[in-house]
Amino acid sequence: QVQLVESGGGLVQAGGSLRLSCVASEGTFRNYVTGWFRQAPGKEREFVGALTWSGYSTYNADSVKGRFTISRDNAKNSVYLQMTSLRAEDTAVYYCAAGRTLGSAPMAYSYWGQGTQVTVSS
Repeated sequence: QVQLVESGGGLVQAGGSLRLSCVASEGTFRNYVTGWFRQAPGKEREFVGALTWSGYSTYNADSVKGRFTISRDNAKNSVYLQMTSLRAEDTAVYYCAAGRTLGSAPMAYSYWGQGTQVTVSS
């Protein structure tokens, strides 16, 4: 059982940066894959990237294009999504998730955070 709590969303100017946090308030990320997804109104949930416990990371190059980085702080039992060079099209609800296997589909993840809104103004 893993309970995830997200924070860090908000309003940011285009070109700015924002860091989202995902804390395992119950359970741990140990031996889990942590994924980040986002969903804009009327659109499908989109894979952003993922980080395995062993440290392997992968990103959706089509949407992120090298601007986002996932990291982990074991002492704080937290995973972060650092977003830079934000654009209006990055506006969405962002979700963190945990699963046993690495994948880009939401179905690969068993536990989800509540989501946090990121709004990028142009």
